[in-house]
Amino acid sequence: MSLSDNSSESVNKIAPKAVAYARVSSKEQEREGFSIPAQQKLINEYVVLQGIKLNKSYVDIETAKQSGRREFNEMVTYLKRHKTVRLLLVEKTDRLYRNLKDWVTIDELGVEIHFVKEGTVLSNESRSSEKFMHGIKVLMAKNYIDNLSEETRKGMIEKAEQGIWPTYAPMGYLNIVGPNGKKIIEIDTVKGPFVSQLYEWYSSGKYSLRELGKKARQGGFSYRKSGAPVSTSTIQKILRNRIYTGIFEWKGKLYKGSHSPLITHEEWIRVQGILDGRKVSKIRGSVHNFAFSGLISCGHCGCAMVGEIKKNKYIYYHCTGNKGKCKEPYTREEELGRQFSENLSCLKFDDDVFEWIKEALTESFSDEKREYSGSIERLTKEHHTLQNRIDRMYIDKLDEKVDQNFYDKNRFEWREQQDRCLSDIERLQNVENIYMDEGIQLLRLAKDAHSMFQNQSPADQSKMLNLFYSNCSWKRGVLSAKFRQPFDLLAETAIIDDHNKMAGIIDSDPFEKWLPEQDSNLRQID
Repeated sequence: MSLSDNSSESVNKIAPKAVAYARVSSKEQEREGFSIPAQQKLINEYVVLQGIKLNKSYVDIETAKQSGRREFNEMVTYLKRHKTVRLLLVEKTDRLYRNLKDWVTIDELGVEIHFVKEGTVLSNESRSSEKFMHGIKVLMAKNYIDNLSEETRKGMIEKAEQGIWPTYAPMGYLNIVGPNGKKIIEIDTVKGPFVSQLYEWYSSGKYSLRELGKKARQGGFSYRKSGAPVSTSTIQKILRNRIYTGIFEWKGKLYKGSHSPLITHEEWIRVQGILDGRKVSKIRGSVHNFAFSGLISCGHCGCAMVGEIKKNKYIYYHCTGNKGKCKEPYTREEELGRQFSENLSCLKFDDDVFEWIKEALTESFSDEKREYSGSIERLTKEHHTLQNRIDRMYIDKLDEKVDQNFYDKNRFEWREQQDRCLSDIERLQNVENIYMDEGIQLLRLAKDAHSMFQNQSPADQSKMLNLFYSNCSWKRGVLSAKFRQPFDLLAETAIIDDHNKMAGIIDSDPFEKWLPEQDSNLRQID
């Protein structure tokens, strides 16, 4: 769908009303040209060109410490309240959505979305091919964000392996910058002694957790930022945290910390024994990993369907009955699995369709390819500029125009910037392939979903169903499952093809329903 106005129609007398949204999620995106000013400049130029009235602008800047989207939520509230504002302007897909929930939230608003940099408009009247490609982009944007999160997690693991606590300091410690420039933790001279005292009090066996919390609050033990008295639950977390011994756990693995301990290992073991002794009567068996937990609601009352083991080997699902006694009977997990498998067969499509969609997907990301190439070109130029500076400064040092300290200081800083450029170039060269590979893998996953599902573990079945379905319910022994976008379009196409084949209808072009010029029921803005 083109962004230009329809030349055959007169210009609207009343300018359409819109809101704009911009987001940046990390400092590296600022360096790659994704900055808030760059997004706003592009949107503002588009507003003038298209004759749109911009009512409000929303901006979210996410950091490692603060990743919420307050402005996004405010924008959603505004659009719900102002029904005359039906346009949403954003630079591109991955600026608007971070996850599938965001996609559903925006979709339910019924607004027309203008992706200015991508050159597309998405609305209820968009062609089916456009909706499908947009859905793939959303899923790929989510996977791209997941990959960025994975890189962050890898960095945290590297810090943990060096003995450095990777995140915000727990109560009793403070985050500081160490001698080598790395962020570390050190004992909080105010809160630290309180933590040591808690262990001493509790290890005596004289106090319950509630009594210990009361005693700590009376002593002035409070939260660092708010100054509010600590809660009993926080006291319990402190008593369970091994980090105060100088050893910490990160992602299920223990590391020897470089920070100073507040208690001995023996004190920690003694406290754990007391805590476990008081909880022994409440210990339950291990939680079973049911395949369909959290996926299905009861078709009668809307409550969740949960799994339960009978006779130590049979798994049944039943309504929780949170709204009162429910008449839906227990259901075997095998029957649920059978109906899910049957439903997934709706996604099947042949190799010709797969190749066509893959080609369309590749073409749709031409803008992203140009953007990555531009970023690589800018970073390469920056690297060369820094090298020229270093070379010139070296000559100045030989000519005694600058002293050794000045040379060493600036050379170190510029070398670091060069390393950052090379790292970003390498990541950008990889990310384009990763981004496209993820989209093709999603298509292949949909194509083979039916056969794969039957051979997967419960955990993998759960992941697959969460990807493909948005709403599932069970009523009178029948599963109702709604595919997420864009898989709903694939399922719809496959069903129509099956009906045509059964009716003996020969389609001269099996792809025509996906081609823009053939989608006669939907409008196109030229």
